[in-house]
Amino acid sequence: MEALIALIIGVLTACGVFLALRGQTFPVVLGLTFLSYAVNLFLFVMGRLAVGVPPVISDATAYTDPLPQALVLTAIVISFGMTAFVIVLALKARAEFGNDHVDGTHSGEDTAR
Repeated sequence: MEALIALIIGVLTACGVFLALRGQTFPVVLGLTFLSYAVNLFLFVMGRLAVGVPPVISDATAYTDPLPQALVLTAIVISFGMTAFVIVLALKARAEFGNDHVDGTHSGEDTAR
């Protein structure tokens, strides 16, 4: 199970880096979202994978660590806010420059240089 989680984190990170290096704003936003999912999953797995044990300390002998779960919940809220800010920033840049290229140049201008 740990190998599958590690593979998923690796694939999410690779897709996120690949998309974040694109020239258009939508793939960059999607890549940052994939990277945040990979980081959230990594933080969650750091608390050790356990099935059927309570998340808080009780009379049970085994329990999971609730700190990574709290960190992931906080990171999810922060990533939603960051994604909303980046989308609004991309929409404003598109309205200002008339295209969605990350440096504000048209795709036709790249070939003319």
